[in-house]
Amino acid sequence: MPPTVKAALAATLLAGAAALSPQAQAATPRDALVMAWNLDALITFDPAQIAEVNGNDIIRNVCEPLVNYDLKDVSKMVPGTAESWTTSEDGMTITFKLRDNLKFPNGRTATAHDAVWSMHRVVGLGYGNSANFTQWGFTRDKIEQQITAADDRTIVVKMDRPYPVGLMLSAMFASGSTGIMDSEIGKKEAKTVDGRYDWANPFFKTNPVCVGHYRVTRWNTNEVVILERNENYYGEKAKLRRVIIRHVPESAAQRLLLEKGDIDVARLLNTDDLRALSKNKDVEVTATTIHGFSYLAFNAQDPIFSNPKVRQAFRWMIDYQGLGSTVLEYQGTPRASLVPIGAFGALDEKEGQPFKLDLEKAKALLAEAGFPNGFTKKFIHSANSISPQIAQHVQANAAKIGVNLQLEQMADAQLFTRARAREFEVLLIGWGAGYPDSDSMISRHAVNPDNRPEARLAQYPSWRSSWQDTKINEMADAARMERDTTKRIEMYHEIQKYMMDNGPMAYIYQTVRPIAVRKEIKGFAMTPFDVDYSTAGK
Repeated sequence: MPPTVKAALAATLLAGAAALSPQAQAATPRDALVMAWNLDALITFDPAQIAEVNGNDIIRNVCEPLVNYDLKDVSKMVPGTAESWTTSEDGMTITFKLRDNLKFPNGRTATAHDAVWSMHRVVGLGYGNSANFTQWGFTRDKIEQQITAADDRTIVVKMDRPYPVGLMLSAMFASGSTGIMDSEIGKKEAKTVDGRYDWANPFFKTNPVCVGHYRVTRWNTNEVVILERNENYYGEKAKLRRVIIRHVPESAAQRLLLEKGDIDVARLLNTDDLRALSKNKDVEVTATTIHGFSYLAFNAQDPIFSNPKVRQAFRWMIDYQGLGSTVLEYQGTPRASLVPIGAFGALDEKEGQPFKLDLEKAKALLAEAGFPNGFTKKFIHSANSISPQIAQHVQANAAKIGVNLQLEQMADAQLFTRARAREFEVLLIGWGAGYPDSDSMISRHAVNPDNRPEARLAQYPSWRSSWQDTKINEMADAARMERDTTKRIEMYHEIQKYMMDNGPMAYIYQTVRPIAVRKEIKGFAMTPFDVDYSTAGK
């Protein structure tokens, strides 16, 4: 057995050892959900700071937002920690009424004052998730007047423009950034370092104290995350007392653990292992199409990639059809538009995928751009899942027309750091839309409010690619404010077509979330935006 598999098995057994007898090592604890995942990108549990897929996945089970997506239909919003909301006639004020029995895991009652403080700190800290507020006109200078607590259960939000309320609920108030944190603990743990108030970020990075189904009780980097049920949760409590998430980065190791019954859920499996597990009578493989992408990003600071014809050429180097019938099985659906199928305003499947492998066309575009003999560039990508296969596919096709792509494989954490620092020429990376509306992707992948390096808008992939187009900024703002539904859809269609010709990314596929689950696990709920641990039972 390979050493990595041995290590994964030993670590999983250790996590559950207290609940397992020596005779029962090939089964997980009856009161725990044990998952295997790659956790190397996990760097924080502070809702103001989280940007990675696995961190968002976990924190939504720890810090519940003000409103939620309906698990059966994500186009519908349902109450979260807020039981109701109303909008003023002029559309400039939204008032939320919190539930009256919200409690933190320690038993303290959570109030509107905690909720308001939590939102203020997201903007005050200024990490990437502050864009969930700042893109709607909320600023560090004005946030204390814009979001206030009228009493212990009432939150008043004053906007600078009459944004469509449905869009606001979906885009801002269903985000993890509206999770209610314990302000008493936060104020106690907060410090001022070098003249900057830290809003207790060093404490909450490892100890988020929120209203939610679970609480984080243990996090060993690149080893394990353990969640314990919040016994003071206001509603129906989580079915299982504990969630154990093991760091198992290799698909083969996850498959072996699942087959042996040493884990309940495998979260990161390649196509071959998913295909094999689908034939296992003890395992169920499910795939949920999510509102996310895997895509190539080009750094427009580079004099070659600043030319849109070069970026266009790469779109014709991708064999979308071939990938769709091979490595993308269980992993994704080929798509070139930046807006995912299922989002409001998305182009249909045909219009959203106009490209095919055409190396002659790609070569002609390179010649028009002034590079008939190609060029050499560094291409960085993740070691995760099918990323190496996708990268090799692009590299092989590029080589046929004189483009030499030098591959460098790295852990997710390093890849994300390089992307956020603009330290790349070409990279293969993923992104998940925050809400089911064209605005979600367009507002981050097309819009770039400030392209200066010192702006550090790392949560805008457009900024990461050093690309800004004032025309697109204006088009996106107009579409966002349009009240006529038909006209708004037309505007989003125009933006998507423009981006396929001019944008700094070449989208390859819309992501499918494949999960393999032991059949003794019941009620494991997934949507394009959430994986709800609380509904899982045994």
